Amino acid sequence: MELIISEKNSISRIIKKVDEYFSKIEKQQLRDQIVEDIYGCAERIASKNVRIEGGRQTDWGEKVDDILTSKWLGFPIMLLLLGGVFWLTIIGANYPSAMLGEALFWVEDRLTEFFTWTQAPEWLYGILVMGVYRTMAWVVSVMLPPMAIFFPLFTLMEDLGYLPRVAFNLDNFFKRAGTHGKQSLTMSMGFGCNAAGVIAARIIDSPREKLIAILTNNFVPCNGRFPTLIILATIFMGNMVNSAYSSFVAAAVVVGIVLVGIIITLLVSWGLSKTFLKGVPSSFTLELPPYRKPQIGKILVRSFLDRTLFVLERAVMVAAPAGVFVWIFANTGIGGVSLINYVANILDPFAVLIGLDGIVLLAFILGFPANEIVIPIIVMSYLSAGAMLEPDSAEALREILVTNGWTWVTALSTMLFSLLHFPCGTTLLTIRKETESLKWPVFSFLLTTTIAIVVNFLVVQLIYLF
Repeated sequence: MELIISEKNSISRIIKKVDEYFSKIEKQQLRDQIVEDIYGCAERIASKNVRIEGGRQTDWGEKVDDILTSKWLGFPIMLLLLGGVFWLTIIGANYPSAMLGEALFWVEDRLTEFFTWTQAPEWLYGILVMGVYRTMAWVVSVMLPPMAIFFPLFTLMEDLGYLPRVAFNLDNFFKRAGTHGKQSLTMSMGFGCNAAGVIAARIIDSPREKLIAILTNNFVPCNGRFPTLIILATIFMGNMVNSAYSSFVAAAVVVGIVLVGIIITLLVSWGLSKTFLKGVPSSFTLELPPYRKPQIGKILVRSFLDRTLFVLERAVMVAAPAGVFVWIFANTGIGGVSLINYVANILDPFAVLIGLDGIVLLAFILGFPANEIVIPIIVMSYLSAGAMLEPDSAEALREILVTNGWTWVTALSTMLFSLLHFPCGTTLLTIRKETESLKWPVFSFLLTTTIAIVVNFLVVQLIYLF
């Protein structure tokens, strides 16, 4: 490049010419090359002048990184580890869930005897025992064991330093989607809680790319949705094969659902970057932290107190009043038809088109405060409708759902809708605070709900077609 500088050339004109020149080449490649040269130069200087004690350990970490971040091995290893976590969760949760369910529903029997002995009004017994207690008992017995296994395993991968390697593997995909590489980190945070993932978008400097990360974080399953995905995959997809392979199939299905969420995240990010939020992606250099020896004690305490109990407490606190509302809704009628069936019948024609039924769709609407209570609301609605079967285990839950017309298609549709539908109330409030605007939480609600409906409709119609 030649720049002829004369007295007539001002600094601004020179800068403009330089900018025009560089606009003709791939700016992103230039940035990457500059960063690569800086690190290469630093590495050469360090190798000549610095001697690191314990070099074997450093070489070991670099060799592991060569495998975990490999172009060919990085993603298969990531999928295998994720599948292994889900498999261990599914295998380990069955027996504790059954035992806990038996204990909690034994307490329900004692409460029933107490209310009978005191001759309490039927409506009071229905609200407190059949509404509040039964919903809370189901939440605890079915959701606690999977969470108590999944969260420590996920925290272990985080503590080892593996999650930044996952972000590194996904970085190039987000660049191609026209967004910031740090979105891979905020997405990883969303696996814990979508509200936390929205807050984590603060690490992105570009307002445009930060907004894309906020709007798409809901497409990865959070703590409140993982138990639902695991349970439905176990009792439906797992039961479609020999019992020896059922846990592997269930784990594979959950991994597949997670991959669908990641793919939708990338596609929607690309779409937003080309339409509503146009712009050039910023450069991003991710320095991988060293591997750390996991602190098992802290992992167990942190995962149990900060994640498992936090999610369970929120689920129970929301599920208790929801149980009261659903019981009243199901036991109050108009012309001999319960309110819950009345509303469900209105929603049913539309719900069937996307693979659900009216009660399932109504449960998602009533579960707006927290994703954890969608399945409990479905169970309470079905039970209040007449099939008084206590869901004291995963198999009992399957009997309730099958009795009310569920098939593997219904389960798959429910899992997809759970993955893609509107954010919970907490996440929408967080979006409102982070964007300081009511427009973006409303946009997020409409965007995610529309995508959930379209994806479900297409999947269901393709299944019925073939």
